[in-house]
Amino acid sequence: MTFYIRPISYRRYIAPRRWMRMAEDETTYKLAVDVREEDDAFVLTALTPGLKAEDVTITVLDDIVTIEGEFKRDDNKEYLICELPQGAFRRSLRLPTSIETGKAEARITDGVLTLRLPKAESARSKTIKVMAK
Repeated sequence: MTFYIRPISYRRYIAPRRWMRMAEDETTYKLAVDVREEDDAFVLTALTPGLKAEDVTITVLDDIVTIEGEFKRDDNKEYLICELPQGAFRRSLRLPTSIETGKAEARITDGVLTLRLPKAESARSKTIKVMAK
């Protein structure tokens, strides 16, 4: 079974003339994520180079996961090339089913954020045995 996960985008509802101003003031980084489904959970991974656990905030509400944080950079230094992400980021995803928020786990290892989101009991598939009479 394949689910298509779309990010929640509020920008498409903004009046067209505000697009120009937003493009000029845009300082947020779009966090790229991979989401895969297991039998009992969704596993989300994202590259977060240079971030520590206390630099990232994760919020789960029903089936919406929001990841927020900020890539900090020392502005006192001069760079010849500046390609690493910088600035604040916020990413929201709507998953196909509800999540058990109490059992969610997150960790950052070697610059990779891994988030394990267990499915709610009502969303898990159940096998029912058929009894013969």
